[in-house]
Amino acid sequence: MLTIGGLLFLMVCVFGSYLVSGGSIAPLAESLPFEMWTIGGAAIGIFFMGNSMHDVKHMIGGFGKIVKGAAFTKLDYVDLLSLLYYLMRLASTKGNMALEPHIEKPEESPAFQKFPKVLANHRASAIICDYLRMVGMNADDPNQIEDVMARELKKTLNEELHGAHALQTMADGLPALGIVAAVLGVIKTMSHIDQPPAILGGMIASALTGTFLGVLLAYGMVGPFAERLNGVVLEEAKYFEVIRAVLVTHLHGNAPQVSVESGRKMVPNEHMPSFAELEEAVQAVQIT
Repeated sequence: MLTIGGLLFLMVCVFGSYLVSGGSIAPLAESLPFEMWTIGGAAIGIFFMGNSMHDVKHMIGGFGKIVKGAAFTKLDYVDLLSLLYYLMRLASTKGNMALEPHIEKPEESPAFQKFPKVLANHRASAIICDYLRMVGMNADDPNQIEDVMARELKKTLNEELHGAHALQTMADGLPALGIVAAVLGVIKTMSHIDQPPAILGGMIASALTGTFLGVLLAYGMVGPFAERLNGVVLEEAKYFEVIRAVLVTHLHGNAPQVSVESGRKMVPNEHMPSFAELEEAVQAVQIT
């Protein structure tokens, strides 16, 4: 909602100051649809030219992140750490083989069923199960597991950031597209040079609208959207870094409490539960 509020405030400041200072909305209203057609249509065409269909579909989903922000709250991190504590403690007390029923069919696992939001996050549950499955196959070298997880998470992060980079590329090109629209307007004006000054003035105003619109879209909308999406993706990536921290600490032979504490330290500060909050949550976890 903050993004939408900021956008509305931007529009009020830009167009409000223009109107209050004596500007007329008529030239803008008359030329804006055609300039938007030129600039916006060209920007969308460039976006399609520079991205695959998979990237385009992924970017459509990215707009939800821009508006809603990061998907994970403090409660989500507490649930994740509690689930990992359950699994780490089970492995410590009953051995890695005791994890098999949970990681082979997580949707039927009592452990995962206690934390439905983690189970519903298919990527998170897949990462947990995949790496615990590797541990069950004697791939228990913590350095090796950490290296493999780091490379996978980095690969996924780069893919998730592509949408933000594509938006930023569009933002970088919008001022130039605004100039293209303005030049077309000047060409149109020069072809009517025999018209009275009042008509020529209106045509020049329409041409300048292209430059104004290109700059406004670039620095007032698309650029901030790209930065917002970049920040959301980086914040959500911490959720999976928590998983990596807990599993690697566990493989180094630490107690479950120490493992989840190392994961807690990876949680973004605004969502990080306190030591006491996490301790209370994990103490409520019952091993069956």
